Amino acid sequence: MAKWVYSFGNGAAEGKAGMRNLLGGKGANLAEMSSLGLPVPPGFTITTEVCTWYYEHGKSYPEALTNEVSEALAKIGAITGRKFGDSERPLLVSVRSGARVSMPGMMDTVLNLGLNDQTVEAIAREAGDRRFAYDSYRRFIQMYSDVVLGLDHHEFEEILEDYKERNELTLDTEIDADAWLGIIEKFKELVQEELERPFPQDPQEQLWGAIGAVFSSWMVPRAVTYRRLHDIPGSWGTAVNVQAMVFGNMGESSATGVAFTRNPSTGENALYGEFLVNAQGEDVVAGIRTPQDITEKARTEAGSTSPSLEALMPEAFAEFQSYCAKLEAHYKDMQDLEFTIEQGKLWMLQTRAGKRTAKAALKIAVDMVEEGLLSEEEAIGRVEPAALDQLLHPTIDPKAERDVVTTGLPASPGAASGAIVFTSEDAEKAKAEGRKVILVRVETSPEDIHGMHAAEGILTSRGGMTSHAAVVARGMGKPCVAGAGMLRIDYRNGVINAAGRQLKEGDIITIDGATGQVLAGEVEMLQPTLSGDFGTLMGWADKVRRMRVRTNAETPQDAKVAREFGGEGIGLCRTEHMFFEGERIIAVREMILADSSQGRRAALAKLLPMQRKDFTDLFEIMHGLPVTIRLLDPPLHEFLPKSDEELAEVAKAMGADPDLLRDRALALEEFNPMLGHRGCRLLVSYPEIAEMQARAIFEAAVGAAKSTGAPVVPEIMVPLVGLKGELDLVRQNIETMAKAVAEETGTEISYQVGTMVELPRAALKAAEIAQSAEFFSFGTNDLTQTTFGISRDDAASFLGTYQSRGIMEQDPFVSLDQDGVGELIKIGVERGRSTRADIKLGICGEHGGDPSSISFCESVGLDYVSCSPFRVPIARLASAQAALKHKKTG
Repeated sequence: MAKWVYSFGNGAAEGKAGMRNLLGGKGANLAEMSSLGLPVPPGFTITTEVCTWYYEHGKSYPEALTNEVSEALAKIGAITGRKFGDSERPLLVSVRSGARVSMPGMMDTVLNLGLNDQTVEAIAREAGDRRFAYDSYRRFIQMYSDVVLGLDHHEFEEILEDYKERNELTLDTEIDADAWLGIIEKFKELVQEELERPFPQDPQEQLWGAIGAVFSSWMVPRAVTYRRLHDIPGSWGTAVNVQAMVFGNMGESSATGVAFTRNPSTGENALYGEFLVNAQGEDVVAGIRTPQDITEKARTEAGSTSPSLEALMPEAFAEFQSYCAKLEAHYKDMQDLEFTIEQGKLWMLQTRAGKRTAKAALKIAVDMVEEGLLSEEEAIGRVEPAALDQLLHPTIDPKAERDVVTTGLPASPGAASGAIVFTSEDAEKAKAEGRKVILVRVETSPEDIHGMHAAEGILTSRGGMTSHAAVVARGMGKPCVAGAGMLRIDYRNGVINAAGRQLKEGDIITIDGATGQVLAGEVEMLQPTLSGDFGTLMGWADKVRRMRVRTNAETPQDAKVAREFGGEGIGLCRTEHMFFEGERIIAVREMILADSSQGRRAALAKLLPMQRKDFTDLFEIMHGLPVTIRLLDPPLHEFLPKSDEELAEVAKAMGADPDLLRDRALALEEFNPMLGHRGCRLLVSYPEIAEMQARAIFEAAVGAAKSTGAPVVPEIMVPLVGLKGELDLVRQNIETMAKAVAEETGTEISYQVGTMVELPRAALKAAEIAQSAEFFSFGTNDLTQTTFGISRDDAASFLGTYQSRGIMEQDPFVSLDQDGVGELIKIGVERGRSTRADIKLGICGEHGGDPSSISFCESVGLDYVSCSPFRVPIARLASAQAALKHKKTG
């Protein structure tokens, strides 16, 4: 019989850390902390399986759930000496989400649940503090109305701000008990007016309303967007955690805070965090009040005059510090913690692996190996491959002039320039138009996730280092400056003011996430260098990975960058990209529009020295590493002259009649050119193209081998093969040219001929094609298109709908469709090797730099992956992680 609810508390738990898929990350870690003997408020977790049930059964619950929840509530009551809904000693609870992976701020939370007009009086009597009780009640009404009843929290804020303005008050803590009582009545009147029913007084109704709201929040747009951006399947669902309330807002001996056991921006081994006295947890992360530093060292470095937790509550701080050390040693990872101090007593509310920048992740992993906490192999698994992309972002040139407008907190490293926009919608629109922007907000909320993703960087006037903007920006690898308190943002008029200066929407600014500075204009940037911890971790990764990592490159600059990042050859040189420069395009058009083989050869003769120079440069840069050159692939229409001016230019070069050339161009047009006369079909029709390119390759190989002293073994790839006969015919032309160049130069050339597998037929007939191919490179961009029958260029118009409706978890052009396209790759690998056991196998589509796809490539035994130069580090680390994973499971 299924168990839907797992209890924890009082030093015991029914769950444990390894049950995160069932209990979610928060629930699993609460259970683990409780079992470790840490002071965790008692509670229970409703499993992720209930979430799945909820959506599969019309938002209803399993029959047994009600009884299991009642029994779990009774256990909390037994530990705390309280009873849910009791008018004398009421039990109040928090209701929080908890997916198996952290999704900060994306789903809903309700605090102080169980308060009503009767229980609030009991809390006031018991605490001896009416102000605390009514403050908690107004918080509950506002939060519950927003999360569960669907009323905008700003409407409640307006009531509160109106009171403070009329009474010349600044902080919520200045409002006394009687005033809170009046504000509560206005809150309840607002609910009655908007919903035409009173605010719910029954604690059971409140509880089940909050549970339903948390499950429902799994599918709200911001959570769906976050999952899509972070490749989190919707089928995972979220757990719900119900926990006894502890109060950080019970006066000056109470506090609440968030901390990391190490600095999440730099990786420094030092406690890092913020807290607020007489507050609840939402106050810290919402950025409504400026938080205080936890340690004296941090307070001194920040130049803050507000006392640290270490100075203000030394006993609680010392106890908290010991738990930080214990949890980090237990989990062998940097932890992100939430805590509350209730009248001097410390309570631990959460621990989880802390989100960190790539720079911090590298330092933490390397340091923990040196500290003996991790092995080298464990350290490799501590860094998200995709996060390495952050290291490639530019930083501001130290020599650049800085026109500082204002300064905030350096919340997420890196630097970015862009035009000011004030809304997420404008940021997304600008991104679609190819414009770079900085999203400027008073504070961000989970609803801003799409705008944050679209912007180059984020700037806020409120919030601390653990605010929503800071945490999400760090996770995205976006620069962020938060809490720029001198900044005054006027949304209505589209301007920002700081220290007497005014900037308007559309003005260019630069933000420096390393210093917190906001600069006027666009500032010179420097590209980062990869060394130190990066080099150490990559060295460990290179020792354990099996697959090689090549790059997709056709320019010397791309090839040089790839080598700097550790690329081990070129897996795809798209020769057509070389044809669009300057005078080359005219020669290409001459070749296409020529109506005889003689005319085509004359035009190709002009291209030969250019191609030879291209290949020589690549061979010399790669210095003996493998280079795979794909012969001309795209349909001819891509090269055709588009205007009368371009047509006249070609006609002049050819000495031909423009009208005749126009007729020839029209004759070459196709209805569906991507499935038309391209790839090997072009090389079969016009063998002189393959001959010219093969000659250029072999002559370059001879020259580069002499100049570098390193042997060059070119791999010549024939594209779009579906029939062995196609490959045989093109191969024959290549072999003829190899012999000719060998005779002319007196140098024997070693080379390989293979094909790009990008058609389902090629995968299915791989055994036959392997008779003529010494290597396969799976071209997953086109293989995905031809398998699904959808165009990569047009799919965006409907793939988003497919993902939101659960038809597809991921965009198959971003992460490989392992069930369909992957099945064809498996067939191609198996059948290719059945004919040629030593056939070289690789992948060269965009998936070559995607960690999930790389893991699949390891599982089917490919020899290498090839990706864009800037993704080489990602592929190196992902390949190592895949090898370790395969070693454990295989």
